[in-house]
Amino acid sequence: MLHIFATIKSNSTENDYRCRAGATMKKALRFVYIGLGFLFAGLGLIGVILPVLPTTPFLLLASFFFSRGSERFNRWFASTKLYKNHLESFLQSRSMTPKTKVSLLAMSSSVLLLSAYLVEIPLVRLFIACVMVYKYYYFVFKIKTIKPEIHCEGRLSDAKRAP
Repeated sequence: MLHIFATIKSNSTENDYRCRAGATMKKALRFVYIGLGFLFAGLGLIGVILPVLPTTPFLLLASFFFSRGSERFNRWFASTKLYKNHLESFLQSRSMTPKTKVSLLAMSSSVLLLSAYLVEIPLVRLFIACVMVYKYYYFVFKIKTIKPEIHCEGRLSDAKRAP
């Protein structure tokens, strides 16, 4: 009878160790997610300044990693001006203005075309061409196009003015 209790006790300590090790791994993984969130948020911020880097994909990745890493960091990132200017409307409506679509397609196409020009391997060029075709397909048929909002702050529009 004592042997059974000793076995149960030893198994419970092993399970406790496993739980603590799993919790440690989850905590470490959360730090990795938060670190990757900051990395991609930084790249997105650089993408705002430099036209060569695309901003939106990096900010989407940052949002993904912050949401996996920490609710607090995710709330902080969602409250930043960078997020509100570049991602909020897209994530809410899954749509873009024509100007946004054209600017994203122009920048990414120029980078892909430059890469295809510099690479001499035909298989890599074919892959880049497939990526470009898919990118245009996705932007044209999968992302809804909306009209840009016109803000008239402090002014009455022509229809509301008195004669």
